[in-house]
Amino acid sequence: MNRNYRTIALIIASAMFMEQLDATVLATALPTMARDFGVTAPHMSVALTSYLLSLAIFIPASGWVADRYGARTVFGSAILVFTAGSVLCAQAPSLSWLVAARLLQGLGGAMMMPVGRLVLLRSVRREDMVSAMSWLLVPAMMGPVVGPPLGGVIVTYLDWRWIFYINLPIGLLGMALTARYIANIKGDDRTPLDVAGLLLSGVSLGCLFFGLELISRDSSGALTLALLAVGLVAGGFYIRHAARHKAPILQLSLMKVQSFRLSVIAGSLTRITQGAHPFLLPLMLQLGFGLSPAQSGSIVLATALGSVLMKAFAPALLRRYGFRRSLMVNGLISSGGYALCAAFRPDWSFLVIFGILVACGFFMSFQFTGYNTVAYAEIESPQMSAATSFYTTFQQLMLSTGICVAALSLHLSMAMFGHVHPTLADFSSAFLMVTAISAAALVWNRQFDPAVGTDISGHALED
Repeated sequence: MNRNYRTIALIIASAMFMEQLDATVLATALPTMARDFGVTAPHMSVALTSYLLSLAIFIPASGWVADRYGARTVFGSAILVFTAGSVLCAQAPSLSWLVAARLLQGLGGAMMMPVGRLVLLRSVRREDMVSAMSWLLVPAMMGPVVGPPLGGVIVTYLDWRWIFYINLPIGLLGMALTARYIANIKGDDRTPLDVAGLLLSGVSLGCLFFGLELISRDSSGALTLALLAVGLVAGGFYIRHAARHKAPILQLSLMKVQSFRLSVIAGSLTRITQGAHPFLLPLMLQLGFGLSPAQSGSIVLATALGSVLMKAFAPALLRRYGFRRSLMVNGLISSGGYALCAAFRPDWSFLVIFGILVACGFFMSFQFTGYNTVAYAEIESPQMSAATSFYTTFQQLMLSTGICVAALSLHLSMAMFGHVHPTLADFSSAFLMVTAISAAALVWNRQFDPAVGTDISGHALED
């Protein structure tokens, strides 16, 4: 096992930050890009959904590909594909060109996320896993927060194409560091690829991703309902297929492992709240407080600061309290912090709001460090690739679901009070609704074994 785990974690984190940043920065630039392409702004949504569609199709295959060709080869190639897709996006003369390039980016992104986590799990000693995972999770928390204000700066002072060009130096550096520091570990299993399962899961996840994206943009027509219906039906067929296949592309049997199952369920509920927060908070600050995008972006950056601060404390906290107690108590604290956002009002001191958001970023990032580490506490080495693919698939789906739930909560409050435009009261209701979901994770957090992951956290059980 590699003792230089911080280097490995930061290499993987840089690639993930590049991907997270790209997705959120792009959303800010869509109106400007629409004018250049001669289309309406709503038509530009395909630039986002095409990427999500590519993720949905290829993430389930990431574990099999890494086992077959080696984690370093696949991770480095994924960075190359993502970076090449970025350059093609920057060169796009039309919307159709951009969509094709985004599909290529999605292929790279689908391999970067789960394979990066797999590299970390196979390269780091178990006693260093908490610290390494806390370093890894910082970009996942920072990307959605840093993206919108950075996008505003690029669109205002530069050309939107620089959104994609900034990935070039990061990608080149990532490939060089990957080649130097990451071992090319392959799996022992040579099971043929589950093509039928890949097709069924791709249709199911692609339709669900696409449908949730349409709902988040207030599109509730027949197309949205049809996509969700097809996604659910294809998912049902996949479950039937997986029960009969010897090595399905997404191994549902992993849910029999208690720590993995509880982390997936409780983590999914918490990620719904995490996915909703970057959607609701900037809107409330701009529409409810009357702040500019730049002003709201500077405030929202507080959660990223809290995420960075967390990495220094996570190992000691988990060593002192263990996974079960930490996830139970911190889960309620982190949910309560996001619920407190419902009380924000324009007459509040911005320093107080900033401080609360720093705390929100700290506690929520610590919660995900716990979930993402304990999930693999009881996973055997031969199952590690399948577990990372499975976990990452649900992670992405729940973050998208969070945006959908946030939008629905906001619209429900507006309809209940007869508001044409969202008010501060509507945002408050939405914050309380989505944080209630993450608070419900306590039911599953309590079911963790007190001794789970003690060899990872170093926690000593009391007699």
